[in-house]
This record gives sequence, C-alpha cells and structure tokens, in this order.
Amino acid sequence: MVDFSRVQKELQECNRDLDVSGINISLKGDNLTRLIGIIPGPIGTPYEGGTFSIDIVLPDGYPFEPPKMQFATKVWHPNISSQSGAICLDILKDQWSPALTLKTALLSIQALLSTPEPDDPQDAVVAQQYLRDYQTFVGTARYWTETFAKSSTLGFEEKVQKLVEMGFPEALVRSTLEKVNGDENMALEKLCSG
Repeated sequence: MVDFSRVQKELQECNRDLDVSGINISLKGDNLTRLIGIIPGPIGTPYEGGTFSIDIVLPDGYPFEPPKMQFATKVWHPNISSQSGAICLDILKDQWSPALTLKTALLSIQALLSTPEPDDPQDAVVAQQYLRDYQTFVGTARYWTETFAKSSTLGFEEKVQKLVEMGFPEALVRSTLEKVNGDENMALEKLCSG
C-alpha cells in the first residue's frame, strides 16, 4: 500500500524550495497516487526556457517500488520516447531505492536532459541523430522545446484546458490565469498552494 503520509511530506518538501529548484509536484485530481511533476529545462541545453510536465503514477509498493514517470510534454531526447514520453533511466527501474524521493527522481530526469546517454537509448531515431548529426539534433530539440514546452506558445484557452485537465475548477483556473497575465507556471503554483 502506498505510504500516503510520506507522499504528502515529499510534496511539501519538494514545493518548499520551488524558487531554487524550479521543480514542482502537484496532485492530478484528488488522488495521491496520480501526480504531475514540473521541471524546468536545464540552462545551456536545447531544453533551456522550457517547462516540462511529467506524469507520475505511484504503484501500490511505493516507496519500495519506483514511481512510474513519463513525459507529458513532448521532448526530443535520446533517452525519452518522442512518441509516448517513456523515460529510460536506471533509477526508475532496477536502481530505485526507498531512500530516493519523487524530487530526487525529477532531479535525475532533469540531469538526464543535460547529459543524454545515446548508447542506451529509449528512442533509437533520436539517438542516431544525436550521434551522427549533433547540430540537427540540437536544432530539433530546441524547436520541440519552443513548440511544446514554452507556455507562451499556448493560447489562453489551451492553458485553461490544460489546468482544468489537472483537476482544478475552470472558474478558479480562469481567474488565477488572469491575475498572473496568462503565465501558466505561476498560475499552477498559485493553484497548488492555494
């Protein structure tokens, strides 16, 4: 059975230093086993400036079993499926330990964005491009970040829709988005804290 008191503690700890890490975890609806993680694209990478959403599902055995995580935001990376968002990362499989937290897992995913492992790919096409034509890889990864991971590319209605899908009431989403001039990340922060 999932240790819900631990999950709540992890959420509080992760969101406490949001200003420093930029990493945020919130509930998807009202169930503590379905969460959404937010990580900023690392500086100095093609993902810089992007905000990436990661779907998190906690199995019954959490924290003794790894959380199931996959990108909800489309991303062009050798270790992340460009189709499904599946992530190839050892700590999400056999290297998981109950000493790790959701935040450390998200930090590891963020580090993976900085240091791809093309020799152990999740997406062979992206890995080949990374190894054979690095400049094209960087251009494509940047384009995908601009297209899928930057809130400015979303219209107001799409932002409303996205936040409502996370389980927030539409009227509250609209008023919160208006207060923060349509900044989806700030709106999400306010909705989660409030």
